[in-house]
Parts: sequence; structure tokens; C-alpha cells
Amino acid sequence: MGSIRHAKFAIGQVVRHRIYPFRGLIFDIDPEFANTEEWWLSIAEDVRPRKDQPYYHLYAENNESTYLAYVSEQNLLLDETSRPLRHPDISDRFVSEAGGTYRLRPRSAN
Repeated sequence: MGSIRHAKFAIGQVVRHRIYPFRGLIFDIDPEFANTEEWWLSIAEDVRPRKDQPYYHLYAENNESTYLAYVSEQNLLLDETSRPLRHPDISDRFVSEAGGTYRLRPRSAN
């Protein structure tokens, strides 16, 4: 049995990619790799991340577009710019607060 890894980042944090020019808001976390083998193998071997670490689902954006991203913990850094994100799906689940932070939108009970 492997050791338990704790995620370095949390849902609602804004992060940026260590190598590629994009940033995003974390909306879900997998404790270890949970995508397809085909997806993992499509990453160039010299930059392919390990599978035994948390992976983060992001509402991501770069200068040209917004999209969903799946990124390993080793490739993320905390984004400290305080710039708001423009991804159109963020407002469905999060409330934007001062200083470029986000909190989960309260859920209503039925």
C-alpha cells in the first residue's frame, strides 16, 4: 500500500502552470492520476509528469482562450497576481471576491 499524498493546493485557489503560459482556478482534485493512458502518453516523454501525485481540474485560460485543463501538482505554482479570471464557467460554481480570490457558491437545499 502506498503512502497517502495530501494535495498542496485547494479548490478555489488560482494557480499557474510552471512551464506553459496559462493560469486557472482549481475546481476539483484527484488524489492521483485519473485520466486515460492515451492522454498521459500524448505528453512528450521528457516533460511527462508522474502519476503518483495529485492532479487538478482547472478552469484555465491563456491570452487567447478559456478551456478545461488537467494538471499534475508538480507543474503548478500559486498565482499571486490577484488578477481576476475570465473563464465563463467560473460563476456557475464560484463567487469572485476582492483580491482575485474565489469561494464556492453556496448550494441550496431542496
